[in-house]
Amino acid sequence: MDISSLSQLSKVAQSRSIISLFSGDADRVENYSISTSGLYLDFSKQNITNEELNQLFELATTSKLADKIKAQFSGEMINNTENRAVLHTVLRSPNEIKRKILGANADEVIATEQHMHEIVDDISSGALLSASGEKFTDIIAIGIGGSYYGIKVALSALTPFHITGLNAHVIANVDGAAVEEKLTKLNAATTLVVVISKTFTTQETLLNALAVKNWMLKNSADASIIEKQWFAVSTNIVKATEFGLLKRNILPMWDWVGGRFSLWSAVALPLALVIGNENFKKLKQGAYEMDQHFQNAPFEQNMPVLMALLGIWNRNALQYSNLAILPYDHSLRALPGYLQQTDMESNGKSVSNSGEKLAWKTAPIVFGQEGTNAQHAFMQLMHQSDEIIPTDFIVCLKGTSDLPAHHQILVANCFAQSEALMRGKTITEVEDELAAAGVTSEEISRLAAHKTMKGNTPSNTLLLGEMSPENLGGLLALYEHKIFVQGVIWQLNSFDQWGVELGKQLGNIILSAMNGGDTSMLSASSQNLIKRFNLSLNKS
Repeated sequence: MDISSLSQLSKVAQSRSIISLFSGDADRVENYSISTSGLYLDFSKQNITNEELNQLFELATTSKLADKIKAQFSGEMINNTENRAVLHTVLRSPNEIKRKILGANADEVIATEQHMHEIVDDISSGALLSASGEKFTDIIAIGIGGSYYGIKVALSALTPFHITGLNAHVIANVDGAAVEEKLTKLNAATTLVVVISKTFTTQETLLNALAVKNWMLKNSADASIIEKQWFAVSTNIVKATEFGLLKRNILPMWDWVGGRFSLWSAVALPLALVIGNENFKKLKQGAYEMDQHFQNAPFEQNMPVLMALLGIWNRNALQYSNLAILPYDHSLRALPGYLQQTDMESNGKSVSNSGEKLAWKTAPIVFGQEGTNAQHAFMQLMHQSDEIIPTDFIVCLKGTSDLPAHHQILVANCFAQSEALMRGKTITEVEDELAAAGVTSEEISRLAAHKTMKGNTPSNTLLLGEMSPENLGGLLALYEHKIFVQGVIWQLNSFDQWGVELGKQLGNIILSAMNGGDTSMLSASSQNLIKRFNLSLNKS
């Protein structure tokens, strides 16, 4: 069994309706749902049968998935193009597991966690004050990519758990307008800054950090304000201290923690400063519980494995190119963007681990938006175009607002959309509906085709009991593991991102060309664009 044979296996599925699978199986919902780590997954609206699922389990077995899971969690160098282990999971495990996996290196990890804990306590209690002797009111986190998205999604998801009184602001965009927009709202005397850059050489991050540094120095009479109000998460102590930070304010990163999986490390210092140490521990505990489930549950009852295999089925058997992430929860509004990076940067590859061209498609195009907003935007296409777009619906059973009627309607919309995407509406149903409403036959003939909907769109529905640090941790770990499983089956390395590098290289060449450097290696189009930009500068 291999991926290439899936399209042949799916021929029956391509001609059947999902809803017909319910009429033939009274226990389908019970058999096609699973609970773990505070999450409930209903995958009964997927276009798949037991026989087809069993073939996917066989595919997982022949891909040696169990061995690959053990290899990751034990610290083998599964990131083969960079000769690195992939051990972000160890950061959320108990200390005895850290020592077992990391050996002597565990001491630094444990010490870093303790240092981070102390920083959070000292700032929250007022034991550590600003250069002016005031208590901090705001935090700016400066990073990009993996040093940004994890913090962003957790900060918005855990708003009800912002208990320390600190307000967090995240700067990633290199657009100066984005930086200025943030700074106009802040008081330099009470703002703490955390710069997140593994190498402390990332162009966008350093440019933004320099702008914030200049703003802070301009608005303070104390020249030591950078030493007293800045922290960094980086491996490059030299560069960070040259920038003006004290060595004791620099927390380490490790090469076995990829940026898009770094929320569990000191990268999350800004988050911990806002939600407090106990809530940050609960976030990691929820992820650790999902880790345990992933490692120990048989494939047939393993939530990340099931979601991964269903994704493989939709992508490689049914040939669907997209995946919509639709959180019906305002607190999860940043989740689609986070999963765009985590999924497409991980598995957006076309070459195998051994460097050979793959014979099958890999990562889907991931997109999404929160709740009912999506219904009034791109979901028109999902209902009435020819494109079938598999969807993950995510909703909390218990809301966080004091408006229960709003939450009930929100949840009803979530359930209704999954039903509508599956069920659709045939032309006969439209004609009967219009006739029952007293519409004339002429009008029915004119309108009916416009009101049909194709249906047969597969979806998962993920229920969280409520939004909490534990449940968010489980949710993020679920998707991390799902993406890993898919990478294993697609036979690629999910943990490098060489595609990001070309744009960085050319960005430096173009920046040099804008300042009079050589343009000969650039296309005529790029040379023309540079010329027009420089002319605009001269005119201003």
